[in-house]
Amino acid sequence: MKGIGQDFEDFMIEQGLYEEAKEIAAKRLIALQLEAEMKKQKISKSALAKKMHTSRTAVDNILSLNHNTSIGILEKFANALGKKIQIALI
Repeated sequence: MKGIGQDFEDFMIEQGLYEEAKEIAAKRLIALQLEAEMKKQKISKSALAKKMHTSRTAVDNILSLNHNTSIGILEKFANALGKKIQIALI
């Protein structure tokens, strides 16, 4: 039976799901860090939305795993918190 004993990463690559899953995981990790920074700074979603000149719904979407958020939007979010996003090629 194909796939028995197969590495999960190899399976995801074989199924054509690896790159998408990796991108979703990276964006989610950034979103979780942004959410943690909001809590640390005691800033509400509404207050952050105001700083970003957007709606609270847009902030909810940025933090949602189900919403396709660009890196540029995540950077804008981070900037509103006085932070930067660092992406590295390794």
